Amino acid sequence: MRKYSSYILLFFFLLFPFLLKAQFTQFKDSIIQISGITMTADSLRAIPAVSVLVKGQGRGTISNSQGVFSIVAFKGDSLVFSAVGFKKKTFRIPTDLKGNNFSMIQLMVEDTTYLPVTIIRPYPTREEFEKAFISDDIPDDAYEIARKNTEAAKMRALARYMPVDGREAVNMYMQKQAQSLYYAGQQAPQNIFNPLAWAQFIQAWKRGDFKRKED
Repeated sequence: MRKYSSYILLFFFLLFPFLLKAQFTQFKDSIIQISGITMTADSLRAIPAVSVLVKGQGRGTISNSQGVFSIVAFKGDSLVFSAVGFKKKTFRIPTDLKGNNFSMIQLMVEDTTYLPVTIIRPYPTREEFEKAFISDDIPDDAYEIARKNTEAAKMRALARYMPVDGREAVNMYMQKQAQSLYYAGQQAPQNIFNPLAWAQFIQAWKRGDFKRKED
């Protein structure tokens, strides 16, 4: 009896590598590399960022910017294709495929998603809206800002306290140079004896120009 057991055990050890090799060959033949591209069904346009998952296994991949993807799976597995704005597609890998590589083109149909109506309100109640409408300080628009920046009184105040820029300084210097050359060799006239200057002074006094300057 022990002799037959030894023969059986020896036969098993001799046959085990062949069984292991057969199982490995079967396992190797069941693995397949799936490569393909995801495209729209109507215009054959590449769809990027499509999620490709092996159903029930929790692993997958994502198509690139040209819609190309590649994933390793087993023959008989199901691939689930999903993307925002498209209907889900399921592809079952045939079990009778020859070889370990398979190329495919997965066409996807656009799907319309209807969202519920959403009303956005800045204030939860009408009372809070009325309070904010009365108390809030609404900023000026571009036209009002430009109007305030070009007011005559504001321009005079800015001209009185702000220093002159390079162009104004050059103009003033050139005017003084021209005036000195114009009256070269003679006495420059004084406006205190100019009746036109006195008339302009009286008119400015009546208008209140000097009073506004003091304010």
